[in-house]
Amino acid sequence: MNSNFQPLFETFVFPNGITLKNRLVMAPMTNFSSNEDGTVSDAEVKYYARRSKGVSMVITACTYVTANGKGFQGEFAGNRDEMVPSLKRLADAIKAEGAKAILQIFHGGRECPPVLVPNGEIVSASDIPSERKGSNVPRALENDEIEGIIKAFGETTRRAIETGYDGVEIHGANGYLIQQFFSPHSNRREDKWGGSLENRLTFPLAVVDEVQRIVKEHAKQPFIVGYRFSPEEPETPGITMADTLRLVDALALKRLDYLHVSQTDFNAVPRRGIEDNRSRLEIIQEKVGNHTPVIGVGSIYTPEDALHAFETGVPLLALGRELIIDPDWVGKIQNGKEHEIVTRIHKDAQEELVVPTPLWQAIIHSPGWFPGVE
Repeated sequence: MNSNFQPLFETFVFPNGITLKNRLVMAPMTNFSSNEDGTVSDAEVKYYARRSKGVSMVITACTYVTANGKGFQGEFAGNRDEMVPSLKRLADAIKAEGAKAILQIFHGGRECPPVLVPNGEIVSASDIPSERKGSNVPRALENDEIEGIIKAFGETTRRAIETGYDGVEIHGANGYLIQQFFSPHSNRREDKWGGSLENRLTFPLAVVDEVQRIVKEHAKQPFIVGYRFSPEEPETPGITMADTLRLVDALALKRLDYLHVSQTDFNAVPRRGIEDNRSRLEIIQEKVGNHTPVIGVGSIYTPEDALHAFETGVPLLALGRELIIDPDWVGKIQNGKEHEIVTRIHKDAQEELVVPTPLWQAIIHSPGWFPGVE
């Protein structure tokens, strides 16, 4: 291995004592490929196994914690005990290749396909019309529904513990329910769950508390709890960088094992909220990195990109699209073959890359998602 890349392969120890073999993890990515009944498909298992050899940790695509929290077709379920064999199958496949397995848990909220409740209304965090396409208007969740969803995050965490995962990642990003509660764009409530920034933090922090309570009660060995968030929203009103710095402060006090930033460009700078020309990740690392490890992500296609990102002080780097394009990305660097890394995807390479058909179709028909489809 080229000695310049040695820092990427140093071990890393989480606050709870779990050790990673290197600083490179697989980012959570939707693959649209689960079975209709919510179980993990054969194609998904092969897809994850193919990408679990080099990275130290794999964060799965999101799994829904309640039946009405399913965000899209082809998403696998964690909302009931019948899913335990399915969840275990995926954890086993990832761990068999030497990576830690992290189950990402979420609720889609107003971004879910319409899910009718008995009174015929649509479930939502907010009581304002949704801007998404369609004629269905979400409604505000009742207090008992909110409490039920919080408990559901805990129950899915229990299933993750029972099925051998090394941890869970709470999905508070990408416009789904947890972010909807934190956002002044989607949360127009006037009760304890909304209004001021402090009130908008109530739901995210309650989910963290419940997950940590379940871990303390059920985990017999160290278990990772991470949290993913989107640092800003384009809408006005919407989450600003100033809001996010308040969020990460609050999350750091919870002594989480890591915070994971969700963005497409590692070097992205703040839109508004603070006056700072540095990247969002540099700012977040400075704010909470001494207390809670930060995972950075976004358009890291080459080893040089990774080294540049690593120089910001962020201790862990997540690879997403890069591992779809080249599942051997990490191994090639480790074996001194970084010049063989592929950075563009070929339209005839599905079988070679072990990519499920629904995901492959999304790639081929959405070329803007990838740097290039040849």
